[in-house]
Amino acid sequence: MTHGLKQRLEKREILVAPGVFDMVSLHIAALCGFDALYMTGFGVSASFLGLPDAGLTTYSDMRGRASAMASASPVPLIADGDTGFGGLLNVRHTVRGYEAAGVAAIQIEDQEFPKKCGHTQGRRVIPTGDMVKKIEVAVEARETSDFLIIARTDARSSLGLDEALRRCEAYAKAGADVLFVESPEAEEEMERICRHFDLPLVANMVPGGKTPVLSPKALEEMGFKIALFPVSALLAGSGAIKSALEALKSGTVPDPGMSFEEFNQMIGFPDVWAFDERHSGESS
Repeated sequence: MTHGLKQRLEKREILVAPGVFDMVSLHIAALCGFDALYMTGFGVSASFLGLPDAGLTTYSDMRGRASAMASASPVPLIADGDTGFGGLLNVRHTVRGYEAAGVAAIQIEDQEFPKKCGHTQGRRVIPTGDMVKKIEVAVEARETSDFLIIARTDARSSLGLDEALRRCEAYAKAGADVLFVESPEAEEEMERICRHFDLPLVANMVPGGKTPVLSPKALEEMGFKIALFPVSALLAGSGAIKSALEALKSGTVPDPGMSFEEFNQMIGFPDVWAFDERHSGESS
């Protein structure tokens, strides 16, 4: 299956991929006209399990949501694959499952299991050689090179930027298509990352996280190719829900922000109504 993501990364303009965490957020993001979407593990863990992004979602949890999202998305879906959900055999199974689900790119990170959100404390990484083997297995397992392997290192926070750069050099040699140094802590570090590599690079913009949150244009000028905004919609949506329910609890009818008619249009009711009209009166 050709997703067009590889071709899109050849353009000069940065690819902005907002985080989507359920089917409603995916439909809204698609309506806004983005060229790609990002299935956020943080958001899926929160919305599906109501739990922190701390290695609690399983392969089945994530693959099921990836399949639903990819089938409904009009643009390429980049999906969080955590650590590959285990050892090398698990990595092969994960890559094959995500690719079969219609995902355009999988992100695999070098954290120890259970992993943690990349902008929280206590993250530990596996040896570089172990992650190199995961990348090699991921590349070997995919059906086509149109399915991209994003190699992420979380080494910056515990081992420093030099080690993070060394690790990404090794992951590039292992066959990764895209590199992702998680949580650099200053703009100078971000600039250094971009000077260091020729492969496409990911910037992860998390409000309140360890990395300065910059505009897509500023990230493009630095040299990043993909700008993830993984929790922007999740935090905005949660804030809006909280405000609406607090208003209701206080006795005020809340402003819904989106009309019932708009929501019905977005979620696909016109197709249902057209179907019913075409087949009304027909026997089953």
